[in-house]
This record gives sequence, C-alpha cells and structure tokens, in this order.
Amino acid sequence: MRVLVTGGAGFIGTHLVRMLLRQGHEVAVLDDLSTGRAENIEAFRSDPRFSHVVGDVGNVPLVTELVERADLVYHLAAAVGVRLVLDNPVKTIETNVLGTEAVLKAAARDRSPVFLASSSEVYGRSPDVPFREDCDLMLGATGNMRWSYACSKAVGESLALAYHRERGLPVIVGRLFNTTGPGQTGQYGMVLPTFARQAVEGRPITVYGDGTQTRCFCHVTDTVRALVGLMQGSGSFGQVFNIGSTQEISIHALARLVRDIARSNSAIELVPYHEAYAEGFEDMMRRVPDTGRIAQRIGWRPEISLERLVREVVDRARAETSSRAVDVSGSPHLVQDPAGPPPDAKPAAAPVDERKDQCH
Repeated sequence: MRVLVTGGAGFIGTHLVRMLLRQGHEVAVLDDLSTGRAENIEAFRSDPRFSHVVGDVGNVPLVTELVERADLVYHLAAAVGVRLVLDNPVKTIETNVLGTEAVLKAAARDRSPVFLASSSEVYGRSPDVPFREDCDLMLGATGNMRWSYACSKAVGESLALAYHRERGLPVIVGRLFNTTGPGQTGQYGMVLPTFARQAVEGRPITVYGDGTQTRCFCHVTDTVRALVGLMQGSGSFGQVFNIGSTQEISIHALARLVRDIARSNSAIELVPYHEAYAEGFEDMMRRVPDTGRIAQRIGWRPEISLERLVREVVDRARAETSSRAVDVSGSPHLVQDPAGPPPDAKPAAAPVDERKDQCH
C-alpha cells in the first residue's frame, strides 16, 4: 500500500513511518521541516520504499499530487507548542485549517482514507472529565490567542466530518492526549523531555502555575499502534476517537517522578503563568480521556506504564547530555556517569532559561 504521512519528520510521524515501513508499505512524507527534523528520517532514506518531499501542507498543487498517488493518508502536519501558537497565531490557524482543507479536498476525489490527527486541546476548559468524544467543547474568548490552536483543530475536525457526511470521504479523527517518549524534543515546550533534561543536567525543574494541573502521558509507541489499528478496518470511518493514557498525574508530581528516576538534586521551581507566557494566560486544570470508544472498536489500550515512559525519556536525555559533553570537549572523560550525578554533585553551571518554551 502507498501511504502519505504529512508531518512525517516530526516526533509522532517518525515513529509512524517506521512502523509502516516495517509492515511493508511504501511511505511518502511531506514535511517542510519547520518543526520536524531531517535527522529524524535520515535512517529511512536508504529504503527504496521511502521518499520525502520538502514542502508546505498549504501548497495545494503539491498536496493534491501527493494525495493522488497515495492509497491512504495520515495527516499529522500541524503547528505545535503553546509558545509557537502564541507567537504565530496566523501561521497556526492557516496551517491547521488550510492545510487540512487541502488534504481533505484532494483525498475526496478518489475517496482515499484519511486519518486526521487532532488534539485534546479541543476540549478546552470543559469540566466534564474524563472527556468523552461526544461531550460539549468549552473554549475561551477568541481574543485570547491561547485558544486559537484549539479552535483551528476543532474546525479541522468539523471539516473532516463534513467531507465524510457530504462526500463519502472515509476519514477518522484522532484526538491525541500528550503523546511523548524518547526522542521528543523540548524545543517547542513539551513538558516531559524538558523536565528530563533539566533533571539530568542538575538545573531547576520549572513547573508552570502551582503544579496542581493534571495530564495523562501516552508513550508514542502506544499512540502509533492506535493510529495504525484504527485505519486497518472500515468500521471506524466518520468517527472521533480519544487516544491517550488514563493514568492521571499532576505536573508537580511528574516533576518529582522525573527527579527521582533521574536521581537528581534539582530543585522544583514554580513559575507563574504570567511570567511564562503573558498576562491572562489560561490553562486547563485536568485533561483526562475516556478511551472506551477506541477500546471497544479495536481493543486498544496503552501498554507502557508512566514509570517506564519517564525512565526511557530520562535515559535518552542523559545519553544526549553525555553526547553533547563529548562533542564540546572532544574528551570522553567528561561524559557523565550513566548512573547520574552523585548525591553531593553541584548543579550544572550556566542554566539556560527555558521558561518561555515549556508547555503543560
């Protein structure tokens, strides 16, 4: 089967591409590398079944050409990270809405099946926890750019379902809840890799707000299993599915867990939202999915525990920190002990202020 993955050089996209290639599919990736990374897909380039086109998902002629060649489409391309959304709201809306429209319109010509990656952000401030796919959405004022991402993803969902109802497009919408894992960058504010890197480097672990807000973190391997499983049959088309873990943890407790697993002496530093982002920033206090629908449909549930997930992310952060130490010094003797710093180790010098780049 020929599969197109938009945003395939991103974190989730890379893992999805790897699984699809292992299953024997031909995979084409469309990614402009604005947030995806070329090194993520470097290992695939020697495979004759893999191809990568550098381009914008908003390029209608290019998207149309690539979709027409594909038997199946995974549309993952989107703006990512709260900081990026706040700083570039126009780009966020255009990418998420116009890019989705381009994919759906092209796929509708031959009724090529499409998986649309949406987000738990669409639930907004809804108090109806755990979130069910058919519950009401509750977003903030349109003047608060915090909600532009959620609005754009909700519009994309509505457009996809409209194409299904009006034009018979086989489409599935997946609302992803905090997918993470080893290899995810903290560059765009992803909280777990940011905490892990701060802990292994002995710097303060920065928690936004009072840390009582809760999230559920799902290993990327489990998420990709759900994406592939949903698209293997025809019974799920025209539906929305929550995809995530139901193991709820506060952000402050997550910081402590990361610190314990990293065997770090890092302090946990609370940063008010108005310092991290801007005055009037709004957050969701709880974000927990009801995953009964996907469990009933394909028997899916997360298999990797939060503790194992955190350990894998911490191990990757330690390996990357050690690698950077070798690269900078040219001397292997400066590599950190894999077991982490001793109990009386001093924090690393020259901490970088990452408070502007973290997202919970």
